[in-house]
Amino acid sequence: MKAFIIVGAINAFLAVALGAFGAHGLKDRLDAHYLDIWKTGVTYQMFHATGILIVALLLGKVPMSSLFTWSGWLMLVGIIFFSGSLYLLSLTKVGVLGAITPIGGVCFLAAWVLMIVGAVKNL
Repeated sequence: MKAFIIVGAINAFLAVALGAFGAHGLKDRLDAHYLDIWKTGVTYQMFHATGILIVALLLGKVPMSSLFTWSGWLMLVGIIFFSGSLYLLSLTKVGVLGAITPIGGVCFLAAWVLMIVGAVKNL
């Protein structure tokens, strides 16, 4: 539980910092297309940082739920692959990095499914 509070809070902090960096530090360096990609990365990072914090709360109710635990870790992996690849794509404009993004998206989807199943089984 504690690990997910820390991981979720760190990712929420990073989403705010990276959002501010994009809005202020990159607005004159990236064209609108790549700035939108950057914003998508920030948005999904914040959504899933919140999801990780929700996992921490759920683990407070059901401490031994491997479904919730896997959900939290998959959200973190999703942030790394999805948001991370979008940040790199925005900065480098290397289009092949966009091929990594769906891996993160699948991790996000699996994480939410595990949360649903965990709720049905444990709550």
